[in-house]
Amino acid sequence: MGCCVNFQDELKQRTELIEGIIRRFLPKEEGFAKTMAEAMNYSMCAGGKRLRPLLLMETNRMFGGDQALAEPFMAAIEMIHTHSLIHDDLPAIDNDDYRRGRLTTHKVYGEAMGVLSGVALLNYAYETMLGAFDMAKDPLTVRKALGIMAKKTGLYGMLGGQSADVENDGKPMDKEMLDYIYRHKTSALIEAPMMAGAVLAGADEAQSAIVEKAAENIGLAFQIEDDILDVVSTSEELGKPVHSDEKNHKVTYVTLFGIEKAAARAASLSKEAADLLESLNQKNEFLIELISYLISRRN
Repeated sequence: MGCCVNFQDELKQRTELIEGIIRRFLPKEEGFAKTMAEAMNYSMCAGGKRLRPLLLMETNRMFGGDQALAEPFMAAIEMIHTHSLIHDDLPAIDNDDYRRGRLTTHKVYGEAMGVLSGVALLNYAYETMLGAFDMAKDPLTVRKALGIMAKKTGLYGMLGGQSADVENDGKPMDKEMLDYIYRHKTSALIEAPMMAGAVLAGADEAQSAIVEKAAENIGLAFQIEDDILDVVSTSEELGKPVHSDEKNHKVTYVTLFGIEKAAARAASLSKEAADLLESLNQKNEFLIELISYLISRRN
């Protein structure tokens, strides 16, 4: 993998930077809606890898973008992602009690506030991104990035994938259906930040298409690795329950193909993603290293 101490230091520094950016955009805990703001912030401040804002920042950097313009989108993609986790954990879906090493939102604030705070985070993400118009030299780039974020996280992206996942929960599934779910539920939420980061920096359509395909592969590999970790890892390592796929009778790449073939598929997808990004004239070695690191999380 080539991962070294310098990469780990860089990753830590950039994650801390993103943590500060996210917290700047969080809602104030005041007024009659204070409890909902607290529930939103409880979920947003639970830690995590901050992978999606990190990918947005690094793709934006690769194309020479203005980080200040990208920051509302960095915070927003984490809000959208966190909203999906809050709802995934609800009793009606995965019924999980722990996320990122602590009680899930609905276990602390109740099921109703879990639903409402998730919806509020999704809406607040768009309020946050709209603020980018105030600082944009070219508002068209912000409009394009907003369009990408909306499509990739909505009916034809993440939420569409989640609906197919829920509908097929516990049912036999073939690779075609599983790939649809993974590409929409997981890959789309990687495509959104990477494409938005590129577009905000002025990437053209051809460059955006390459970024989109690379991000699709990263997302699919990332999800397959999650399938593997659910089987081979521990709750302490992951910060969430393991064997939840088995508990919920989920079909995964591991149940279809076994750990060895699933791991080989993840490695192949990761390499293809790196090759696609390397084919661009713009370079970001940290981004390439990050992809390798993400798909080798057991090391």
